[in-house]
Amino acid sequence: MRQEIAGIKIPDSQLAKDAADILREKNNDLLWNHSNRVFLFGAVQGQQAAQPYDLELLYVSALFHDLGLTKEYSSPDLRFEVDGANAARSFLQQYQIPEESLNLVWDAIALHTTIGITEHKTPQVSLLYFAVGLDVMGDNFDQFPAEQREEIVEAFPRNNFKQEIIPAFYEGFKHKPETTFGNIKADVISHYQPEYKHKNFCECIIHSPWSE
Repeated sequence: MRQEIAGIKIPDSQLAKDAADILREKNNDLLWNHSNRVFLFGAVQGQQAAQPYDLELLYVSALFHDLGLTKEYSSPDLRFEVDGANAARSFLQQYQIPEESLNLVWDAIALHTTIGITEHKTPQVSLLYFAVGLDVMGDNFDQFPAEQREEIVEAFPRNNFKQEIIPAFYEGFKHKPETTFGNIKADVISHYQPEYKHKNFCECIIHSPWSE
């Protein structure tokens, strides 16, 4: 892999290499390319906006952010984002990373699909959210430097990403559709299982055990 892409140096510490090996072992080009694009998009955005963040921790956050979609890291009852966040925290604990940094990485991964909140968190968290939104939904596409965007995609091709990422999401949590209640991944379940009925927030209130 190239050492520098779009003006961003790819972390090459042992920690970074070990993190990359974990994702690469999944033999999944879709998640590999997506996760590396996310890292680079986030790093470029942080550089452009002169935001303070740790490049290595952003790299780990990006590589682990969708790991909860894989069988090895998927729990039976937690949101896939939380599975990825837990995996990243367990991984980083082996390298004596400070608790504050562990919490930032956990938050970045666990909140990376939470619209309306995550973009207001610290740069270590919000940059991952920004990058995921850009790569998955094209958020801020025209505001991102075109030359760097094209260089990133050349290094880590999209290869029918639009067509492949939605079924990849579904495969990752179709065994626990209830975990998508109240978040945007409920749309994925509805796309593949239109007959599935999610809990309804209003019904939860009306049928709560309170007597009044």
